[in-house]
Amino acid sequence: MSTLRDKILATATNLFQTQGINSTGVDNIVAAAGTTKMTLYKYFRSKELLILEVLTQSQQQFQTWLNSKLDSQTQQPAEKIQRLFDCIEEWVSSPDFNGMGFIKAAAEFPSEANPVHQLSAEQSKQFRLYIRSLAAQANIKDADGLALQLSLLFEGAVQAEQMQRGSGAMQYAKKAAKILIDGSLAE
Repeated sequence: MSTLRDKILATATNLFQTQGINSTGVDNIVAAAGTTKMTLYKYFRSKELLILEVLTQSQQQFQTWLNSKLDSQTQQPAEKIQRLFDCIEEWVSSPDFNGMGFIKAAAEFPSEANPVHQLSAEQSKQFRLYIRSLAAQANIKDADGLALQLSLLFEGAVQAEQMQRGSGAMQYAKKAAKILIDGSLAE
């Protein structure tokens, strides 16, 4: 059962993804959600807290989807890391793809002191640590180095696809990732 809080969160997520965070005012959110400012502020004391919740939920949904996708394909760590970019390519190619929340939010909130920027940086780090965990489970010696390389490919390709759908960036990132992963597994 969907609650009013969930509806506000879903509406804000959609508007932030399609119109930008700073371009979306609280008035826009409440109008689109069919509610009032008082109700929004009942659930989220400020727009900043709403933004943080949207980013948290979006990242959790992406990570849950990715984990499920990889787990359904194989239980072998080396195969999981090799299939990582196949899954990401599928996600980027989906009609619902609107980019990665933490990449967009970091661009809109460039000050490192801002809580939205801090959460974005933490989510980027957590995704890199997720890749590092896959690499370590696959017995890759320089798991940290490979995780950094792959996360850079991921973030760059996602950014390129956000800017221009069908740019081909993900296909090239996938090819580069394969070279890096195969080289690391061979060591």
